[in-house]
Amino acid sequence: MSETTKVPENLQYTATHEWVRVEGSVLTMGITDHAQSELTDVVYVTLPAVGQPVHEKQVLLTLESVKTVADVYAPANGKVARVNEELTKDPGLVNKDPYGKGWILAIEFSAPPTGLLSAEKYKSLAASH
Repeated sequence: MSETTKVPENLQYTATHEWVRVEGSVLTMGITDHAQSELTDVVYVTLPAVGQPVHEKQVLLTLESVKTVADVYAPANGKVARVNEELTKDPGLVNKDPYGKGWILAIEFSAPPTGLLSAEKYKSLAASH
């Protein structure tokens, strides 16, 4: 992980490089700055349908970049509450603004997510990869 990689303190993280913001019973998520820099230019995002059930630690969607296809994993059980439709027109938002306009989707969860990492712990994990 480079010194310029952003890891906002106000978010939580997964070991599979997703970021999570919990608000009430909904979590908004995307991939981390570290993950998007490893992928390079994202050219396609496969978004799930709103209302689709999701299961913690299972593949939720895929991101296609110019060099690979990467899975994005669900951080909690629940259902898809909203998706970022802007990504269908401009998938590069995931690279340009991973914690803002490049958010991927929101999940209405049935139980709070477990096993999330603090920014400090995520920095250590990402530095070791």
